[in-house]
Amino acid sequence: MTDFVFAPPATVSVPVHGSAQRFAVNRVYCVGRNYEDHAKEMGFTGREPPFFFLKPANAIIAVDAGSVGKMAYPSLTKNLHHEIELVVAIGKGGKNISATNAHEHVWGYAVGLDMTRRDLQGEMKKQGRPWCIGKGFDESAPIGPIVPKAQAAGAEQAAISVTVNGQPRQSSNVAKLIWNVAETIEHLSAAWELQAGDLIFTGTPEGVAAVVAGDEMLGRVDGLPDLRVLVV
Repeated sequence: MTDFVFAPPATVSVPVHGSAQRFAVNRVYCVGRNYEDHAKEMGFTGREPPFFFLKPANAIIAVDAGSVGKMAYPSLTKNLHHEIELVVAIGKGGKNISATNAHEHVWGYAVGLDMTRRDLQGEMKKQGRPWCIGKGFDESAPIGPIVPKAQAAGAEQAAISVTVNGQPRQSSNVAKLIWNVAETIEHLSAAWELQAGDLIFTGTPEGVAAVVAGDEMLGRVDGLPDLRVLVV
């Protein structure tokens, strides 16, 4: 038996829809500016090469179907933004995966929110510094149950949206991704060797905006369980 200095943290996991099993999380990758209209609202245009950032696995807030997750309003920010995303769960690892073979590595799909301390991210951008503080903070990655691939055949062409307190904020279609899921996996696996348990937040459409304590977000990708998160 290994003698650890202190007890290792519990494995981060996400519920699997319709099952008692859970999906153990390895890494959390995110794709930046992967919808054209969102790229434009952030001051960019064109189909630039995809770029990636990571969140720690323990940034995950796993929310069961029919439940409301709770996210504490984070420190240091006065401008917390929601970013609704389709999340791809990887079930088979690999490096230099071709787009043609990419879906062999997909285990399932979920609805996620890439929560962003926009003011801190913006300040880091101005200074040319890494913006982990804007993206990788505690509880910055709420996610709903993962639906196995065979049960979520239309996820990559589905309507995607988020409302806040019942008011529409973001609304688009996953088919509008600049780099689709297969292309994203191809690019991502050229830089990192993907592992079973990895999650990929595939990007957010236009309409990102601020939330405050007391706001309830309802994230949707048609065909997947809704994601409800209350900011407290």
